[in-house]
Amino acid sequence: MKRFERLEQIRRMDPYRDASEIYRLMSAYEFPWDVTRALELALYRTYAVPGIGRLLAETAELTDRTQKRYDDTSLLLDAVVEHGFASEEGRTAIRRINQMHRSYDITNDDMRYVLCTFVVTPKRWIDAYGWRRLSRHETVACAVHYRTLGRHMGIKDIPGTYEEFESCLDAYEEAHFGWDEDARRVSDATLDLMASWYPRPLAPVLRTATLALLDDPLLRAFRYTPPSPATRAWVRRAVRLRGRAVRLMPPRRTPHYARQNREIKGYPNGYRLEDLGTRPVPGVRGCPVRHLGEPAAE
Repeated sequence: MKRFERLEQIRRMDPYRDASEIYRLMSAYEFPWDVTRALELALYRTYAVPGIGRLLAETAELTDRTQKRYDDTSLLLDAVVEHGFASEEGRTAIRRINQMHRSYDITNDDMRYVLCTFVVTPKRWIDAYGWRRLSRHETVACAVHYRTLGRHMGIKDIPGTYEEFESCLDAYEEAHFGWDEDARRVSDATLDLMASWYPRPLAPVLRTATLALLDDPLLRAFRYTPPSPATRAWVRRAVRLRGRAVRLMPPRRTPHYARQNREIKGYPNGYRLEDLGTRPVPGVRGCPVRHLGEPAAE
């Protein structure tokens, strides 16, 4: 297989009818590393909305159980990508996602914004750092795939096109990004988690490198001191060089899914999708005590 042969295959497909298959080819074959990094950044961005960051701090999921929350989110989202919406695995993953969200008082606007990050952040990341830019087919398919996911999650007023997802995200961040002490704790815990995946002496360097990849509105919301312009330029150039190196490599012949990522560390003996995710925490924003010990609504 030649380097651009899979892109040619994607361009022969219908980006609306075959959206999820195109997204699977994009994320599991063409850009598995980039999509993983982009979705990490997508979820991280949401902490800068104080209502979201504060709720995550109240549940302690991303401060006390950071690795588990990372693993569960990645595995649930990727089960839909690997197996499809109509599969037993896909339906189970969506059921668990909905059970978790319905346990808390989360606004539709916040849910829609999180969905927007899944569409917009990967394109922006890949266009900046991937071995090639996303094609229009892939961009459309990504928007259609996540629009379908949003419908399964009961989100209302979902944007219809990539451009509408992008406008929604930018407007929401401009209106809602802001400082919150609890959200900063969630952010610090996430940065610590990312550093923990590598040898401990590298932690300060990795933290600085991660901050160098963040945009100014995100840094301001968390009140981080921006890395120097030279550091930001060096880190971003290094990530772009990685993309250029990948371009010279043979294309991937087997898929790589999130469950295969080295960063997934919490389930060395395997897992069941129905057991993943959070359970209701009494007293946290609309989570009643009666939910304890009871199955969450589907």
